[in-house]
Amino acid sequence: MSDDQTLLLSSSPLSSSALAKKAVAACEDAAMVWLRKRGRRTVGLLASAALALTACGHGGSGGGKPEDREAKYKRVIEDPHPRPAEVIEMAGAPLGVSRADDGSLLLAYEAGNVEDDEGPAATAWRIVGPDGRTVAEHAEHGDAEAAPPAFKGAGGGFVRVPQADGAEGAWSLDVRGRRHKAVITGTPLHARPGDVLLAEPEPTLIYRPATRTVAPPAGVPDSAVRLAVDERGTVWSLDQPLTDDPNRVVWQRDGRTVGSTAVPRPYLGGVLAARGGIAALSLVQGEGVRGLLVTTDGGRHWRKVLAGGIAWRDLKRGPDALVLRLLADGRLLVGEEGGRYWLAADRTNSAFRELRTPVNFTSFTVGGTTLYGIADATTSTYDLVKGEGLWISRDNGREWRRYGQRG
Repeated sequence: MSDDQTLLLSSSPLSSSALAKKAVAACEDAAMVWLRKRGRRTVGLLASAALALTACGHGGSGGGKPEDREAKYKRVIEDPHPRPAEVIEMAGAPLGVSRADDGSLLLAYEAGNVEDDEGPAATAWRIVGPDGRTVAEHAEHGDAEAAPPAFKGAGGGFVRVPQADGAEGAWSLDVRGRRHKAVITGTPLHARPGDVLLAEPEPTLIYRPATRTVAPPAGVPDSAVRLAVDERGTVWSLDQPLTDDPNRVVWQRDGRTVGSTAVPRPYLGGVLAARGGIAALSLVQGEGVRGLLVTTDGGRHWRKVLAGGIAWRDLKRGPDALVLRLLADGRLLVGEEGGRYWLAADRTNSAFRELRTPVNFTSFTVGGTTLYGIADATTSTYDLVKGEGLWISRDNGREWRRYGQRG
């Protein structure tokens, strides 16, 4: 796709269902023109017009039988040129939400094959402006075995996360929906302010919006298993040596190590998050997360958070299911996919309160100081789960609004 193919409200060819709808609309228009030419002379004319509309049919069905959700779902994922609105309707909830620096959102969707992990699928993305209105959208036909689309917010728009091999799939969208090529290079880059961590641990890649370049970060230790890149260009990594030495958190600027700290025994390091001089690492013991290791002054001082109001032992899904996010004001969000979530009272991140959510969220993220929770089925299904969709809170989780499209 070239850059000038701006995908405003889908530039894909009309599907068979769209052609059928246009035919119905044309038939209805013709019937109404016929009625207007004859005025309002008799009830018989109205009855004749109604019969004419009925003869047109609906949705291409001669019997006028409405299409049920399962039939529509199958039709959409088999359509070689699906309509974005239909893919989004069938998906029910986005896979993820990304936020650009101007407040625009990119919502990514997938409708996969329900009966099998093979077969057809359809994906879509939609960009919503700060005013809540659709700016651009696009849909594609694919297969259920392909990796679903994933995006991250970056300066001036969004960047597509590459596939697992890192060799393809990286491109960017500006906030108007125009697509731009990304340069993928194997030459490591020293992280700079504004760079975005795209993927880790395999492959580990960063994205530089200024040059639309995707590359591995320079200077990262070979034994690093987790990474975080903050907006200042500092690279934070969790180093897990193959010896009995403790895990270490290492932070670097311009490819040079600035400092490191040992993970206190008996813990191992888990998920890492960093922003604005604040960094947090989950502390793993056995099969569960038991606390956090936190710095609020760029690594000069570290402390353990083993309580703080978080019911660590109620986290049942294991260390990989932990959600650890930093808000723009330095507060930490801690929780578990499909479970409970806690938000720090302030940027000291020493005391947390549990969030009350309207439904069970299968995924959770933040953008600025806004909270985004997604309720969705864990596997592809024709029907929707209770409260399915995107939920947004702009007041620290006290009130939630279910996302609704404005047009």
